[in-house]
Amino acid sequence: MYETLEIETDARGVATLWLAREDKHNALSAEMIHELTAAAEALGADDAVRVVVLAARGKSFCAGGDLRWMQAQMAADAETRRAGARALAMMLNTLNELPKPLIARVQGNAFGGGIGMMSVADVAVGVPEAKFGLTEVKLGLIPATISPYVLARMGEDKARRVFMSARLFGAEEAQALNLLARVVTAEALDAAVEAEVLPYLAAAPKAVAASKALARSLGAAITPQIIEASIERLVQTWEGAEAQEGIAAFFEKRQAPWVR
Repeated sequence: MYETLEIETDARGVATLWLAREDKHNALSAEMIHELTAAAEALGADDAVRVVVLAARGKSFCAGGDLRWMQAQMAADAETRRAGARALAMMLNTLNELPKPLIARVQGNAFGGGIGMMSVADVAVGVPEAKFGLTEVKLGLIPATISPYVLARMGEDKARRVFMSARLFGAEEAQALNLLARVVTAEALDAAVEAEVLPYLAAAPKAVAASKALARSLGAAITPQIIEASIERLVQTWEGAEAQEGIAAFFEKRQAPWVR
């Protein structure tokens, strides 16, 4: 059914949604963005599913947006660029509004959009070896469509420590920034995720969904207007000279002109 994802659901109703582009470090391609949206909608509507675990195959959790996909958006006409940015934004929003608990199992590095994926999870558990970073500005890009969720998760004061520097940070700092709820060894990761799952299996599913919706409504506002503004920011950045130069430098294996 899916080319970039795998879904496994056990007898208890715990669905594991696997990112399965391990050869590409689970970078978000157009196909993966589309499939993640469809999978989140299907899992959200399935009464047999009680909890969703967002996991990843391979060494990386998610390397962010696929740069070939971004390059294609930048070369496209304005309507296509806007549609691509909106698809990414709405995928994140669909996961954020999933009416089931969403637990991120972070077994490896997460950059850019991978940080966005962690931020839409209700709980993220990771390993001490993982590295993290909002690396967009190195490429002349900005963390646009993920920004409502990253700011909601970290708070502005904490987010500004890492939001526009592109510096990498470790799991301990990710926990201090509120991205990770727990840091455990790789050997203990599955047990830690299971410990997050178990309480929900004793809770009333509709009450859980209503409580999650209540928490979202009382937390940081992520309105359609805010999402649209993030889409426009991304489109404008794709149209800018820095993004063109930054991505070209990446593929040509040279430094961008702003590197000192």
